[in-house]
Amino acid sequence: MMQRRIFAATAVSSLLLLAACAPSSDAPDPDDQDAGSEQTADGGECAEDVSLRVWSWRTEDADAYETIFDTFEEQNPCITVDFQAFVNTEYNQILQTGLTGSDGPDVAQVRSYGLLQPLVEGGNLVALDDIVPEVSEFDETILAGALGREDGQVYGVPFASQTLQMYYNTAIFEEHGLEEPTTWEEFLEVNETLAEAGVTPMSVGGLDAWMMPIVHDILGSAEYGGAEFEEAVLAGDTDLTDQAYVDSLQTVVDVQEYMPENVVGVSYTESQVLFTTEQAAMFPGGSFELAFFQAENPDMELGVFQVPPPPGAALDHPVTPAYADGNWGLSANSAHPEEAETLIKWLATQEFGQMVANDLKQFSPVPGVTFEDPLMQEMWDLYQENPAPYLQLVNFRYGDPSGTDLLGAGIQELFLGDKDPAQVAQDVNDGLAEWFTPGQ
Repeated sequence: MMQRRIFAATAVSSLLLLAACAPSSDAPDPDDQDAGSEQTADGGECAEDVSLRVWSWRTEDADAYETIFDTFEEQNPCITVDFQAFVNTEYNQILQTGLTGSDGPDVAQVRSYGLLQPLVEGGNLVALDDIVPEVSEFDETILAGALGREDGQVYGVPFASQTLQMYYNTAIFEEHGLEEPTTWEEFLEVNETLAEAGVTPMSVGGLDAWMMPIVHDILGSAEYGGAEFEEAVLAGDTDLTDQAYVDSLQTVVDVQEYMPENVVGVSYTESQVLFTTEQAAMFPGGSFELAFFQAENPDMELGVFQVPPPPGAALDHPVTPAYADGNWGLSANSAHPEEAETLIKWLATQEFGQMVANDLKQFSPVPGVTFEDPLMQEMWDLYQENPAPYLQLVNFRYGDPSGTDLLGAGIQELFLGDKDPAQVAQDVNDGLAEWFTPGQ
């Protein structure tokens, strides 16, 4: 069976490690040739039993991965997967340290786009173009998140795409005679009806800055122009001080009254609880929330919709922003490169991708994967109809300060009343100008 461990950022006690490694009193006699022997899939004996360390930031997926990697082990009985999940907000530093030492992972979940580049530039990852040629069949917009920026090589097998949309509790909507809004005016009416009834309309946690650019894009991507605006900014035809972008920030402020009181004091986790305990009717979030919501409240019926743009928006239709969430990377420092390659090849198969879709409720980018969950299919269909990039994550994490960090802090300042939308837009634009040059 696959070994599974979940770690916080603190070091694991050496005593626990010693206890875990100590042989049991009833261990098999090493002189017994039959004891502990393993066989290959074709019935031969293993030349060596290999344990591969696999690292992840998805602590909430640990149980599902236990089942998923059991399937791999059944097909590769000489290899055991030791899955270790770390706290999301501390994972990047833990991984950077682990990949440079002898106790790091053989295979690891690595970030996409800009946050992948330090690992590539540091020589920590193996290029996969020749090892996993199947990745060339992946959607190029998703594969873009796995490429080295300088050499254009593939350094990861993409494991999930995420879409951004508004979740809602269908029972609460029905109770108050509400339907999915198709215009901005209807969206405001939905919020106002819920607020008057004593229901928190939108559950947003402003304490965790990383979530704020997600909320902004769900509410404002169509207003500032989605993919068309992205193209103009990258080309240098406009920048983030553009009035349409400023207006999209004002829209976030305009609907703050429909969020929890003192929104900047509400954590992301608390906002999830407000929604899953049915104290809030809507939740602006990613497709990565779905499995958690369903597990926390299996009886809650969920719906999703794209937030319609306000009057005067750059686009006359709503959009679904999306991004490549992460990749499976192969450590250049693995002590078992052959076995690690076997595993990472399997991570690009339709078999694995389908389990990601079914068990993790994630949008696997592996070609041929289908989505059995009706809500997943609806989210994917909405994205296919009107796609847009999650602007700050896809394009502006290649330098420091990052776009997501700048905008996250800026929206907190908006909520606190410390700055206005034009000031925040200017701050984000100035911060990115420290490293971003349009047209390159």
